Amino acid sequence: MPKPIRFSQHAREQMAERGATEDEVVEAVRAGEQVPAKRGRLGYRRNLQYDRLWGGRTYAIKQVLAIIVEESDAIIVVTVYTFYF
Repeated sequence: MPKPIRFSQHAREQMAERGATEDEVVEAVRAGEQVPAKRGRLGYRRNLQYDRLWGGRTYAIKQVLAIIVEESDAIIVVTVYTFYF
């Protein structure tokens, strides 16, 4: 069974500000590409079909990048970035 994914308060704030949902972040962590991150952390990024308006423009793709810390009993999402193309 995979480890549960938990969200820091900072990650939740960044998700709201940057337009990422909890489901999108979980998908990025579970099925995304692993990339190195600062301070020994890991990042997981996933491109998602979007085809919607964000910030006054329509974008086809939204990339979600979750920065995580893996603990013995859980994966902690510490921050989230989004990129729109």
